[in-house]
Amino acid sequence: MKEQRPLFRLYHRIDRFGVHVPRRPAAAAAAGAAAAVLVAGCGHSGSSPAHANSPAAAAPVSPRQVPAAQLARLPQATTYARLHGVPTDPDPATLTSGLVVHPRTTQAVYATPGGAPVAALPSTELGSPTWVPVVQSRPGWDLILLPARPNHASGWIYTGGRALQSAETPYVISVNLAARQVTVLDSGQKVGAWTVAVGAPGTPTPTGRTFLMASLQPTNPTYTPLILPLGAHSDTLDTFGGGPGTVALHGWPDTSVFGHAITHGCVRVPSAALDMLSHVPLGSLVLVRS
Repeated sequence: MKEQRPLFRLYHRIDRFGVHVPRRPAAAAAAGAAAAVLVAGCGHSGSSPAHANSPAAAAPVSPRQVPAAQLARLPQATTYARLHGVPTDPDPATLTSGLVVHPRTTQAVYATPGGAPVAALPSTELGSPTWVPVVQSRPGWDLILLPARPNHASGWIYTGGRALQSAETPYVISVNLAARQVTVLDSGQKVGAWTVAVGAPGTPTPTGRTFLMASLQPTNPTYTPLILPLGAHSDTLDTFGGGPGTVALHGWPDTSVFGHAITHGCVRVPSAALDMLSHVPLGSLVLVRS
């Protein structure tokens, strides 16, 4: 496939006061030697979008202060972690508003607004800047999806101050497992659809909403020039090839696999699909339906 262009399409960033700031490219795709062992399936073998805001509370709740030493002891919310005490995504089959956030520095993640800190969200994931989707909002707080186990892990992050960068992405990646199809939507309009390979019956692709977590360009690519890890993991494999069983979108050289359920949980896509997916902003929603 042709040389990869920057991962992020230019789009408006917004601050917490609704003021649009000038368009600016975000970080380009990150290279990573860990790409070959990261993902679970990379071995050779009708409704309207729901707005992220929930009913407004009477007043913002202040966060518990987390000293630097305590923040350093919290489990890191990365694809390698299994978190405990975090809330579950309250509506994993629903679209979001497209709001995504990026922590400029490591931020505490809370079980509830004003509650106990349960994890720390780093500013980067696998060498890419951390962008996570917002699935619910309250004054001063966002409920975000997390890239760690268990699947559908979420947590509350405080939005006060300048610790978070916000943006809106118009993209949604829809994966229909029964039809073996990936569709890319831009502002609700279909801009591409391809037949793909999905998880085998014994190692199924996990369903529900997740997000585009990172972009990895293998140093010595064998089966794909680009791996796009998601914030989801295999439900049947704790590890694969030395990695944490992370599910990803990636290419495959043998086109005969497309249309079949044969992977370890990843979604193998044609080169044209991979090229388009490489331009979808990190943090964009990925909705997997059975």
